Amino acid sequence: MEILNRRATTYNIVTICRINGIFSEEILRQALEVLQSHHPRLNCRIVGKLSSLHFETGVINIPLRVVEKYEPQQWQEVALEELNQKIESHTSLMRVVLVQVKNQSNINYLITTIHHAIADGLSCIQLHSELLRYCEKIASFEQIEVATLPALPPIGNLLPASMQGWRGAVNIFLTVCRQLLKKIWYRPKNLKFEQVVPIEASRTGLVHRTLSVEQTKQLVNACRQNQTTVYAALCAAMLFAAARKITGGKKANLGVSCWSTINIRNHLQPEISNEHLSVLVSGDISCHTLRINTSFWDLARDRRQQMEATIAGDRIFCLPLITKILIEFLLAFPHQTVSTVGVTNIGVVNIPSNYGLFELEEISFVTSIAAFKGWRVAVLTYESKMFLNFMFSEPAISQKNAEILADNVLTCIVDASNNQQLNFGNWLIK
Repeated sequence: MEILNRRATTYNIVTICRINGIFSEEILRQALEVLQSHHPRLNCRIVGKLSSLHFETGVINIPLRVVEKYEPQQWQEVALEELNQKIESHTSLMRVVLVQVKNQSNINYLITTIHHAIADGLSCIQLHSELLRYCEKIASFEQIEVATLPALPPIGNLLPASMQGWRGAVNIFLTVCRQLLKKIWYRPKNLKFEQVVPIEASRTGLVHRTLSVEQTKQLVNACRQNQTTVYAALCAAMLFAAARKITGGKKANLGVSCWSTINIRNHLQPEISNEHLSVLVSGDISCHTLRINTSFWDLARDRRQQMEATIAGDRIFCLPLITKILIEFLLAFPHQTVSTVGVTNIGVVNIPSNYGLFELEEISFVTSIAAFKGWRVAVLTYESKMFLNFMFSEPAISQKNAEILADNVLTCIVDASNNQQLNFGNWLIK
C-alpha cells in the first residue's frame, strides 16, 4: 500500500461525515489524542526504502486543518483534494480536515484520510463514530478512560490451517489458475480509456450520489423478492451501466467482470471485532456474459452465487496473501484493469446519530484509485439512505462521462426496483 501511496497517491481511504452542531478545532484536537491512546497504529509511521518498509512507533501528531467554505456541497472539493494528496507516511498515517460552512455555522464536515496499510472502509466508519463520541464527552466535560487495544498478529497467523504452508500455496495457485481460466473463457471487456497518461500524472475523480429513503427501501424489498442481496444488485447495476457505455447503446453480447470486496473479520480465527483498526478485507471477481435477454435479477442472483461460493471456500483468504504481487503487476502494466467494474458495499452502518451536542447526519467513504484505470463505487447505507461515491482515474475517464455512468447506475437501480422483468436489451433502449 505504501508503494501505491508514494508513486500514485493511491489506495488511501477518505471518510466524510456531515455533523450538525457547533464543532471546534480545540475539541477535535483533544478527541484525536484520545483516539491515539486507543489505537496503537495511529502512533506509527512507515519508514525505510521501498524494499524494506516497516512500521515505527513514536510520538505522532495527527495533522489537523480547518477549512471554511460558503456552501455545504463544497465538502466535495476538499474530499477531492484529500484523495489526490499523498500521505506523508514518515510523519503520520492519518490526517484530518474540519470543513466549516460560513453561511450555516451549525453545519460541519469532518474528513479523515487514512493510510490503507492500517485501515479498511469499515474500520474508518467505526473510527468516525468513536471520534464523535470522544468529542461529545469532551464538550460535556466528562472524564474519558480508554484502554489501548492489543496489537493484532499478522493476518497470516489468523488464517485457517488450509491457508498455511504448502497447503496455502496450493490453494493460492489453484485460485489464480481458476481466475485466469475464467478470464480466458469470458474475455471481459473494459471501459475504453479516453486518455492515457503515466501513473504519476493520473488523478482520482469523484462523483457523489444518494438514494432517498424511499428508493433505498424499494431496492431492499426488490432484492428480497428476487432472492438476492443489495450488494449483488449494486454489482448488476454497475455492469449494466458499464456495458451500455462499452457497446455504445448497441445490442450485443458482452463479457464483463465485477470486483467486490469482502469483509473477512468474522471468518478469521479468532474473529476480529469492528473496533480494531486494521485491513481485514478480501476480494472476489465474478465473470458474466451479458446478452440481450439477460435479466437484471438473474444477473444479480448469479453475482450472489459466485460471491457465496468464494466465501464458502478457502478462496476468500487468497487476496490478502497476494496483494503485493497484484499491486506490482498493475504498476508494471498500467494499461491493465482488474475488472470491468468494482463495488465495495459495507452495508447498513449501525452507528449512533446522536452525540449529545452533535448530530451525525450523513457519512460515506471513498478510496483513491489514481493508479488503477477502472471504475468503482463505495457504498453504505446510513439512517435508511444509501450513499454512493463513484471513483475513477482521470483522465482515463473524464468527469463528464463518470457523471453519466453514475446517473445510469442510479437509473438502473430505480428501474429494476420497479420492474421485475427488466433485461439488458430493453434497458439499453430506454
